Amino acid sequence: MTTRIRDVMSADTASVEPMTTVARAARLMREQDIGDVLVAYDCDLFGVLTDRDIVLRGVAEGRDPEATTVGSLCTRPPLVTLDPEDTTDHAVELMRRHAVRRLPVVERGGCPVGMVSLGDLAATEDPHSALADISAAAPTH
Repeated sequence: MTTRIRDVMSADTASVEPMTTVARAARLMREQDIGDVLVAYDCDLFGVLTDRDIVLRGVAEGRDPEATTVGSLCTRPPLVTLDPEDTTDHAVELMRRHAVRRLPVVERGGCPVGMVSLGDLAATEDPHSALADISAAAPTH
């Protein structure tokens, strides 16, 4: 049986506008216990901001998080994305080819509707794998 992305993606992803400060995005990530946010304006995916982007492109370069916008740090187009009707096999292939751990899910026209992570796929494809166990574990603080 083929599994569709819509069945495994996280639909409750957080998103911010490109002009949002990095400090505000970081607080949102902390509040929601997530490692990335979609950067969107109206219904257009502008980019993806990860906690790693904040550290490597912001903190390590000495940027002020209260003055730096997420639009200046995020990974920008061309982005690798999935459609909700794509298969999990296709997602795995894209993650392998592009060496990424998460992919935004967009509907026709580019409107972001979710995110699928390597952990989501591991839990679906092999629920007893070490990666699935790690992904299902409660976060440590």
